[in-house]
Amino acid sequence: MKRIFDAQLIGPFAAMVIVALIVSLTTDRFLNPGNLSNLFLQVSIVALIAIGSTVVIFAAGIDLSAGSMVALLTMILAQMLKFVGLPLMMALPLILIVGGLLGLCLGFITSYGRIPSFITTLAALIAFRGLALTFNNGSPIFSLDPGLEPIFYGKLAGIPLPFFYLLFFYALAAFTMNFTKLGREIYAVGGNPSAAVLTGINVRKVQAITFAIAGFMTAVGAVLMSARLNSGSPNYGQTLELQAIAAAVVGGASLAGGRGNILATFMGAMTIVIVQNGLNLNAAPSSVQNIVLGLIILLAVGIDMWRVELSAMLSYIFGKNTSEKRG
Repeated sequence: MKRIFDAQLIGPFAAMVIVALIVSLTTDRFLNPGNLSNLFLQVSIVALIAIGSTVVIFAAGIDLSAGSMVALLTMILAQMLKFVGLPLMMALPLILIVGGLLGLCLGFITSYGRIPSFITTLAALIAFRGLALTFNNGSPIFSLDPGLEPIFYGKLAGIPLPFFYLLFFYALAAFTMNFTKLGREIYAVGGNPSAAVLTGINVRKVQAITFAIAGFMTAVGAVLMSARLNSGSPNYGQTLELQAIAAAVVGGASLAGGRGNILATFMGAMTIVIVQNGLNLNAAPSSVQNIVLGLIILLAVGIDMWRVELSAMLSYIFGKNTSEKRG
């Protein structure tokens, strides 16, 4: 039992399955093919943004700016396509670069300016939303480009394209975190920055890179958001940063840094979206959904903080039972 509890993938997978079973018992519409397809499309944006949020958390940081950055980037993309007249194939890579640069700026302010990431990204959360409101007098921009919607709703061999986006980026992230020097350095910085310095790791540089990755992945999510609705809006992305952080924490990433599995983040994202989907199917108001999301984050962080105590308790209980049986 202790090994199962400590496993980085089995726990989040079990939580996802249990939540799905509970929701399926509350409504027969959950297992409807149309709903499952919509569920997968819904989770794609959250899960992709959560990759960047998780990498930042691995390095003992936090990114609260993702939702507001999505709003800003959708408005910039809308300006490029609607008013500047840039071709779609030129605007998309530009918006990804802008996202990466915004993240890199936050990383430099946090690491080299020695300002806590919570403060830096909280300020960015407010500032990015404000910047988004400066475009088009704060009004949404619709009907951007006919080639935009297929990016989200298109299919390849009958499979929705977001599946391939998730497969590619999660495979890339898992490979980076487990088999590259950068991945090992991120874990080292999050686990013990003082020890990382002694081993020759440039801690500030690594921290800045994690925010650049988060900015890039947020830009990917912003492109999908614009493609989903063929528009840009300063109101997009609200609570997305909380969902992304919740996905990472439910997936087992430690807010203290240095521990977690990037693949488990996807399971955490699925768990969050399944809960929201179940509440929607049961006609729960948005206020209830926000309350439930807050409780999930609180519970997940609590489990992370009490992990050692819970593990020791399980070891004692089952170790004691084993000894009694032998006696």
